[in-house]
Amino acid sequence: MTRSACFVLLLLLLPSVGSPTPPPAPVEARVPFAPTPFVGSDGLRHMAYELHITNYYGDTGALQPQSLQVFGDDAETPLLSLDGPALRDWVRPSPSAESALSIAAGKRMVVFLWLSLPATDTVPHVLRHRMLLGTEQHGSVELDGAHSAVNAAPVMALGPPLQGGRWLAHEGPGAAQSHHWGSLVAVNGDLTIPQRFALDLVGVDERGRAVRAAARDLQHTRHTDWIGYAAPVLAVADGVVRAVRDGQPEHPPLTAQPEPGSLTADGLFGNYVVLELSPGVFASYAHLRTGSIKVKPGQAVQRGQTLAQLGQSGNSAAPHLHFQLSNKATFEGAEGIPYAFQRFDDFGPESEAQLFGQGDIWKPGVAVPRADQLPLNDIVIAFPPPTTSL
Repeated sequence: MTRSACFVLLLLLLPSVGSPTPPPAPVEARVPFAPTPFVGSDGLRHMAYELHITNYYGDTGALQPQSLQVFGDDAETPLLSLDGPALRDWVRPSPSAESALSIAAGKRMVVFLWLSLPATDTVPHVLRHRMLLGTEQHGSVELDGAHSAVNAAPVMALGPPLQGGRWLAHEGPGAAQSHHWGSLVAVNGDLTIPQRFALDLVGVDERGRAVRAAARDLQHTRHTDWIGYAAPVLAVADGVVRAVRDGQPEHPPLTAQPEPGSLTADGLFGNYVVLELSPGVFASYAHLRTGSIKVKPGQAVQRGQTLAQLGQSGNSAAPHLHFQLSNKATFEGAEGIPYAFQRFDDFGPESEAQLFGQGDIWKPGVAVPRADQLPLNDIVIAFPPPTTSL
């Protein structure tokens, strides 16, 4: 055997060597608000947060995200893996159907991340992110880092915000494209997501309809045609009233809304109440019925106390209660934080179309009691009677 033949045979017998690690990506990446684990109505523990990636240098050219993995602590098995097509559903700005997913030079992409773990699993202390990105001229580059601590503080367990009836938990947690989690608010130097875990609670009847059967013309309904209208709105915990607004008009249902004058509570919420439940924890109730608010700033309230009635003021297309928890009393500059309701019944999913009797008929499931969980997007729930009513 010749010397060259021996060399070829040796190469064949050697273990294969993997592809070289791509060079570091020329990006800035960070998690601006650390995630807090909570248990959803599916029984899983979730973390919802955002990864901001900026293609910093002007001469880099566009970068094409190809995959993303999220790891916990020092583990090498990912908690979440997304390929390029899957990433398209979890980013802002959203790419058009015709365009490739890319981050232009000098631009930022926000990736909305939804991690799910069995409730029995250990929650990691730190998250690490690995993203492979294609370049226009130099192959692939890799982001490996963007570490984020996990906030281990327990979420607050709340009483019911509404009295009686059934409610569709609309635009709720888990829906990155919703107008709640998907809305980044840039005001006066802060870029935050106040509505990260907000719920729009829409009243429904036994058939899952939001509008009473007597209202035949959906485009010309009155407020009183809507199941939840004027329902008592309740304090979810003991607290102190920090902000109140009343006297704002209610719009006709299902009519076009003007652009808000500002990205603030006054510009969006119409009539509202904000409670401070504990230091750094504020509950906001929005779109309340004109003239129905019963509390004043500085007033102490008790869990179950009636604050107002459900209405349709502010930036609202139909009667419902907008409810959220955040870390500031103001809307702008606040970050939405997760919570749990101590008790509610879960009747299963319902679509927005089914609210109005369109598509397949909604069939309620057997009521499943939930405890210390947060309703996920588009399920029908019912709260128990309040323990206090003042």
